[in-house]
Formats: sequence, structure tokens, C-alpha cells
Amino acid sequence: MTEKLSEETRGPLLEPLFAAGWQMVDGRDAIQKTFVFKDFTDAFGWMTRVAIWAEKWDHHPEWNNVYKTVDVVLSTHDVGGLSALDAKLARKMDSLSE
Repeated sequence: MTEKLSEETRGPLLEPLFAAGWQMVDGRDAIQKTFVFKDFTDAFGWMTRVAIWAEKWDHHPEWNNVYKTVDVVLSTHDVGGLSALDAKLARKMDSLSE
């Protein structure tokens, strides 16, 4: 079962994400990042690759796509905040965007 990140695990899991451009969302226990691609096709292709992993892990992002920009918010609704799944999906999103 997925658990909300404890104070002890937040630093080691979230600090590398903050260094990679992720930010806390104001008023929520969630992280956010904006990805900008060359064009719509690249953005949509990236979303498709992420969607396959999200479905495999049964952990789905909140996201919005406008042309070449994808805004992403990650939080685990079942635990009411951030979990290790959010960090895992954020790392996968970053690796797929390279």
C-alpha cells in the first residue's frame, strides 16, 4: 500500500526533483513542473510515453497540454499528498524528456 511521504523521506526523494526544476504547489501537498518541447508532436509523444508508465504503475498525473507545453502536477489522492509514487513518476517524466 502506498503511504504519504514522511518528513524523513521527503528530503532524499524530493530534493533531487527540486534540483531538476520541480516545485511544491502552493496550498497542496503536490509537486509541479512545466515541460516545454520543440513542438506539439514532441509534447504529445512524450505524454504518450509517460501515459504508458503511468498506467503500468496505476498512478496518473494531472496535466494540461497547450501546443508544445505540458504542465504537470503530481500528488497521490489515495493518501492525500505526496507519496513515493509521485517521486518515481517525476523521475520517469524527467528521463523521458531528455
